Amino acid sequence: MSKSELLEAIAGKIIIADGAIGTELQRAGLEPTACCESWNLDYPERVAAIHRAYIEAGARLITTNSFRANRLALAQFGLESRVEEINQSAVRIARDAAGNRAWVMGSIGPLGGLLKPLGEISIEDAFGVFIEQAHALVASGVDAIIIETMTGAQELKIAARAAREAGAAIVIASMAFDKDHHGYKTMLGVSVEQAIQAMAEANADVVGTNCGANIAMSDYVEIVRRMRFYTDKPIIAEPNAGQPDIVEGKIVYKQTPESMEAVIEELIGAGANVIGGCCGTTPEHIRMFGENLKC
Repeated sequence: MSKSELLEAIAGKIIIADGAIGTELQRAGLEPTACCESWNLDYPERVAAIHRAYIEAGARLITTNSFRANRLALAQFGLESRVEEINQSAVRIARDAAGNRAWVMGSIGPLGGLLKPLGEISIEDAFGVFIEQAHALVASGVDAIIIETMTGAQELKIAARAAREAGAAIVIASMAFDKDHHGYKTMLGVSVEQAIQAMAEANADVVGTNCGANIAMSDYVEIVRRMRFYTDKPIIAEPNAGQPDIVEGKIVYKQTPESMEAVIEELIGAGANVIGGCCGTTPEHIRMFGENLKC
């Protein structure tokens, strides 16, 4: 599957993406506070099994286990010197699992700190962190870079610029929105309209939303509808399986595959071109999404 075929496919029909990686790794034994990305080195077969499960469920876009595999985030676990190795492993595992059945998106998440003046990270340092990770992902053979769960417009644009300069053929940009009495905004106050503007300035090929707090499937429908009003680019929507609860000491997401699947047609009607899942979603969620859409 070529990169050009990916954009043609997204433009031509609804594409099913995978669901959560982190919460699936937790189901496989990862401690909630441990480093997901270190499992690319320590337990590669367990990571591969998750990718294969999503592909068997019908996903044609899968995501590398590299969400927090940047130097700043990995430093929390003493792994900052292994950025290239961890990202390379993430791509190799995903590519081997995908074969010719799915495209591979290299996942880039937030830095793990705030940009100046809210925090201590300069634009130059942020770009250096992002391009180091992007280079490793692109050189290892991803079909696209997905910059996901972003809450700041500037951070998103820096990450997108790094992905482009690293040679990414396709850049996907996704932000995480919360809901309050003022409507939908990210944790750093970015509205849906401002998010689309930032994504346009970043020259993203695909735009969208994932994760977020205090929002349900119906909220994702409304967010996608608002995005579609401001853009004609393909939209990716990857909702959580509800908000997490602690049950008997374990993190549980209570939005069932059936309840989420029931809203998929509305999500498509609002303008989504790619449907996947975020925290708490499983291969069973993805299977039911695909069955709904006959993908």
